[in-house]
Amino acid sequence: MKILKVIFWILWRIWFYILMGVPIIIMSPLLILTIISEKTYPQFFRLARVWAKIILFGMGFYYTVKREQKFVKGESYMLVANHTSMTDIMLMLIISKNPFVFVGKKELVKIPVFGFFYKRTCILVDRESSKSRFEVFQRAQARLHQGLSICIFPEGGVPDDEDILLDEFKDGAFRLAIEHQIPIVPMTFPDNKKRFSFTFFSGTPGLMRARVHHFIETKGLTLDDKKQLKERTREVIYQQLLQFQKRKA
Repeated sequence: MKILKVIFWILWRIWFYILMGVPIIIMSPLLILTIISEKTYPQFFRLARVWAKIILFGMGFYYTVKREQKFVKGESYMLVANHTSMTDIMLMLIISKNPFVFVGKKELVKIPVFGFFYKRTCILVDRESSKSRFEVFQRAQARLHQGLSICIFPEGGVPDDEDILLDEFKDGAFRLAIEHQIPIVPMTFPDNKKRFSFTFFSGTPGLMRARVHHFIETKGLTLDDKKQLKERTREVIYQQLLQFQKRKA
């Protein structure tokens, strides 16, 4: 029985990368046309949402999204969530119809096919380089001025220890939100780690729940409020994760 599970996990993981790559190859003429100019990014974003749905449904994942507050079309937001899985990217794309840009780690550029478009549409950060972090702020500011939203997973990466429920948050998302006076949108993804973690021999098809919490306003805040804003946002997500754990128990 264990051997069958291992075979399933190997084939399932391979299937995930096939689902990531094949739709991109098929849609590549349209994708390339929409990344030529930053003005056509909203069109690229719509195609990315289709790609995300193909992957989730193709992997046997189905999702429910509970919203405590709805997005306003044309408004910019700072989207943040707990980060435990590559599927966080796909679920985030499905949740928000408002076009946004990911701030993500540069290592994902190495993924064949996906990496080509990732590099040209996301804001890449080398977390060990102070220069890179400064450039991230410049590029994010430019995107916000274009009316887009920004998505940052504020833990700064996926914790190596999967027993960590929610790691400490970095400052970047909250500094940008305050500087541009845009709302923080906290989201909780309680199931993605169970469904498709970074541990190779793990995961199962099934339900992925998402909770979009009440937005946290930043109007009138200054950088002196950054720490409090960060802690408040983390607490919202952390308490929701605890509630989901209690229900499971």
